[in-house]
Order: sequence, then structure tokens, then C-alpha cells
Amino acid sequence: MKLMIASDLHGSAYFGKKLLDAFRAEQPEKLLLLGDLLYHGPRNALPREYDCMTVAGMLNGLKNWILAVRGNCDCEVDQMVLEFPMLADYALLEWEGVALYATHGHLWNEDHTPPMAAGTVLLNGHFHLPTARNHGDWHYVNPGSTSIPKDGSVGSYLILDHGVFTWKDMEGRAYQTYALDGTAE
Repeated sequence: MKLMIASDLHGSAYFGKKLLDAFRAEQPEKLLLLGDLLYHGPRNALPREYDCMTVAGMLNGLKNWILAVRGNCDCEVDQMVLEFPMLADYALLEWEGVALYATHGHLWNEDHTPPMAAGTVLLNGHFHLPTARNHGDWHYVNPGSTSIPKDGSVGSYLILDHGVFTWKDMEGRAYQTYALDGTAE
């Protein structure tokens, strides 16, 4: 069962369309969004084709497939235009036998970890950098940002399939993998 993971769309209709195209091409069971869906925030430049309402409409078209958590740029007014819940600070889910602690990253992150059972994968966005690290009894994974990548990274999303995270650019090209069993990095 394939899980698609994305973060930090920040209201970009341009990258929203690319995310929808990737969703159709990947055909995952679910799309996990790690926050900062509609608003660009005061510290970020406007992303390409910034249009919150168009992005809301695009995401609403996938409402039956979306699992989402709140980012630091998300608020109650965003929930008023989105047809899926997105105001929780975190979500705990099990995917293919792997415990996932999904959060945006502004509250819980690699340097400020939530209480987690051994073997858990801490997933968060917020930092706009595609990252994976093994911390011994837990893993840290960040999909990067779909629309405002930082430090020379590319806009990206993640696919989790059979214990392997694969980063793909917004055109769907794989460029990095991380296997929970340590076989691919």
C-alpha cells in the first residue's frame, strides 16, 4: 500500500496542480499532508501562482484520500474552506506495520521529539529540506517542500512503499531513497 506524503504547499496553485498530477500518476492509497497548505506565511516570499482558493478547491477534490495535520501557517479560517480535517497538531498512524508520528515540525521535530515508541518514524515538514536520519530506535523523515524548497533542494514529495521512502521532484522523478531496514539510503 503506497502512501504519498507532502508538505508546505503554501497556497501555490502551480505546485498544487503538480501535486495533483503526481497523485494521479502515483495512485497512492492516501495522501498525508504535513501542514502549511494555503497561506505562505510572513517569512516566505509568495510562491509561484499564489492562489489559496484555487488550492483549496484542488485539495477538496481529493478529500477522501487526504490525511492532514496543521502547520504553523494554518488556522481555523483555512478549515472553513477545506472539506477535510486539518487542524490537529499531529496524527499517529500505522502504515504497513510502521508507526508514523506525523506533525508539521514547528512543535515537534528532530530536535524536540514527542514521546514515541521505539521504531516510530517522526514525519514532519516545516524546514523545507528533504531529510532522513536513523536515530537508533526511531527515524526522522522530512519530505521537503512542494513549493518553497530551501538550501538548494528541489520541490518534492515522498512515497512510502514497503518500508522505503522515495523522494521525488514535482515532475515525479525519484532522486533519493531511505529504507527503514537500512538497505537503501
